[in-house]
Amino acid sequence: MEKNFDYDLIVLGAGPAGYVGAIRASQLGLKVLVLEKEKLGGVCLNVGCIPSKALIHLAENFYSLKEWEKMGLSIGYENFDYGKVYAKSRQAADRLAKGVEFLLKKNKVEVVSEEGKIVNPNTIETSAGKKFTAKNILIATGSKPKTLPGFSFDEKDILSSTGALLLQKLPKSLLILGAGAIGIEFAHIMNAFGVDVHIVEALDQILPLEDEEVVEVLGKLFKRRKIKISTGTKALSCERKDGILEVTLEKKDGTRSAVQAEKVLVAIGRTPNTENIGLENIGISCDRGFIQVGDYYQTKVPGVYAAGDIVPMPLLAHVASKEAEIAVEHIAGKTPEKKISWQSIPSAVYCEPQIGSFGYTEKRAKAEGIPYSKATFPYRGVGKAVATENSEGLVKVLFDPKTKEILGAHIVGAEATELLHEILLAKTSELLPMDIAQMIHAHPTLSEGVMEAMRSVEGWAIHA
Repeated sequence: MEKNFDYDLIVLGAGPAGYVGAIRASQLGLKVLVLEKEKLGGVCLNVGCIPSKALIHLAENFYSLKEWEKMGLSIGYENFDYGKVYAKSRQAADRLAKGVEFLLKKNKVEVVSEEGKIVNPNTIETSAGKKFTAKNILIATGSKPKTLPGFSFDEKDILSSTGALLLQKLPKSLLILGAGAIGIEFAHIMNAFGVDVHIVEALDQILPLEDEEVVEVLGKLFKRRKIKISTGTKALSCERKDGILEVTLEKKDGTRSAVQAEKVLVAIGRTPNTENIGLENIGISCDRGFIQVGDYYQTKVPGVYAAGDIVPMPLLAHVASKEAEIAVEHIAGKTPEKKISWQSIPSAVYCEPQIGSFGYTEKRAKAEGIPYSKATFPYRGVGKAVATENSEGLVKVLFDPKTKEILGAHIVGAEATELLHEILLAKTSELLPMDIAQMIHAHPTLSEGVMEAMRSVEGWAIHA
């Protein structure tokens, strides 16, 4: 005889994995409870994706004023108040947080604003001592900024991404440690607002996971904007001298130097929140903080699932949401698609120019011995890109030289993060480059660059 539980599913966390999983589970007829100690929406919505994109939008508006000045418009900056920029970004986050609250309520998902800890595979105890039982548990506790020895966050001078988002006054100078998507996006934001920016990356390339050819375009444009870039360089220590932070850097050859900045942003990645949530009570151990899961994000404990930043996949909000959907569909007895393939995950970097990508880079294809050919098309051959003064960039596709199967795509340029999805849809639908090449694209649009890149696969791009 089946036991009686309070709920069909308890979800720990209400970030992109937690709240999406909870809503989908309720749509499938499950009785769901969400436990979340912070604001609904998690890091992404409150101190991540959403407020950062609001800042990027405002930064680009601010930066574009220089173009109007070239046309004779006189602009006074003396009354500019970054505090109001900060307030606008918080408005966006707060509005969407309320939207998540509404969606959970609309879908009859119960929410308890307390921290939860697993007692056994069917029981959660909250920080207030309440106990709830469920047939299934979905762990979706997210992640936090990774720390760097010698650079402890005080969120005043040494900042995490959270501290950088909550700044209400611009520093004169900012040293960014780490050149992944977070570091690059903050470099773009702060430079656009006039901050002196210096990026330091331990590896040999900024955005180490992105295609080298694409990153080269971005690097040149960043240097043109006077953003300093030091690759193959580590930060060793930090001292405060006369109100300024002095950071010791070391290159691969052992050469050391000291650089100064008003503030330091540590953006070297994120680490999963899997400590102190009761995993030891159900016999789950972690590998580098990550929970190992099966094809449907089930753990080794029956009825316990995990999704989002706590499983070993790219720590991205859209990945987290999809993982949670797969997990709860499996819980509900559906037959969902299996675990996400890394080749189908879109990556997006919201700098200027944007970068969008998925699948194999040339470097990875070579390392794995995957035969490939490539085709590229420059933005300068796209009418709308030239007309809107966005001619810096390119569309690049990697494909199997025999079958023409799409292996990966990489775009750098205006609206790259939007354009990418046409190619990804073709990939996931098992279409070939020719299918895009022969499809009529409206003129003038940036998407014509995608069409021309696909024509380049066959060697008949018109505007190359």
